[in-house]
Amino acid sequence: MSVPITDVEPSSIARPSAPPPAVSGAHNWQDYLFHKLTMAFAALVLLILVGIIASLAVGAWPAFEHFGPGFITRIEWDPVNDEYGALIAIAGTVITSLIALLIAFPVSFGIALFLTEICAVWLKQPLGTAVELLAGVPSIIYGMWGLFVFAPLFADYAQPFLAATLGKVPLIGVLFNGPMMGIGILTAGLILSVMIIPFIASVMRDVFDTCPGVLKESAYAIGCTRWEVVRHIVLPYTRIGVVGGVMLGLGRALGETMAVTFVIGNAHKLSWSLFAPGNSIASTLANEFAEAEAGMHMSSLFALGLILFAITFVVLAVAKLLLLSLEGKEGTK
Repeated sequence: MSVPITDVEPSSIARPSAPPPAVSGAHNWQDYLFHKLTMAFAALVLLILVGIIASLAVGAWPAFEHFGPGFITRIEWDPVNDEYGALIAIAGTVITSLIALLIAFPVSFGIALFLTEICAVWLKQPLGTAVELLAGVPSIIYGMWGLFVFAPLFADYAQPFLAATLGKVPLIGVLFNGPMMGIGILTAGLILSVMIIPFIASVMRDVFDTCPGVLKESAYAIGCTRWEVVRHIVLPYTRIGVVGGVMLGLGRALGETMAVTFVIGNAHKLSWSLFAPGNSIASTLANEFAEAEAGMHMSSLFALGLILFAITFVVLAVAKLLLLSLEGKEGTK
């Protein structure tokens, strides 16, 4: 039986869709300008990076041309006789950064874990703010505190204790024997660890907070302990962010200048003892760049800057590759 046309709902009758609104010429011009402006900003960053690399390479070329690739493995640093090598500064940079990372990572992990999983609600905000304030302290303040407050206490109490305990252990004992002056490679590493703890802890705390509460509550519901929840739920969910925070702290430690200059001792010599004074690339540049004469001395300092840039680039590249590897494994287990 056919339905009369009058019984059909008016809304059920198909109507032609309205044409899309025409884009005005003014909108096209604004989009074009916005696109070109943002692209220029991005290109500017790339141009600045290329310019820095080029200026360092041009300034470092005479030193690499004169000393060859062996500049990296040479120990001598003698401005009087115009003999230069980068090994002492490279070793100081890498050793102090590794000491800082070995100390800062577990401490930062504990801080972030306490703030996100254990801390009382009323205490979480004040402690979190205090950690963030530490990240804003200028590095020269850390250096002054390290030289005038920490170094004397370290020389009077910590170094004798380390020499009497770890200094007696075979193989590693040589690392904890030497002049007990309070300044040196170990002191610089400890000061660096204090400086990077706020950075790593803040990143870890923010990353831990992104873990969905329903996942943790489900784990608690089946009887998991707090540590099991952190180990099997929080860490797997946030491991990419944790690695990123650690690499951020390591990058800060590699390039730190003033704090290290105050407490590392600024001595151009290598020693097995962590108590002995040493040097880093950043401290060498800070101490000598203003007084360096044009020629091989200045070129060698440019070469040190280029090497530090290369070390930082390699660290960040390895971190990026690790993060990509972790992202690729997501969902495979």
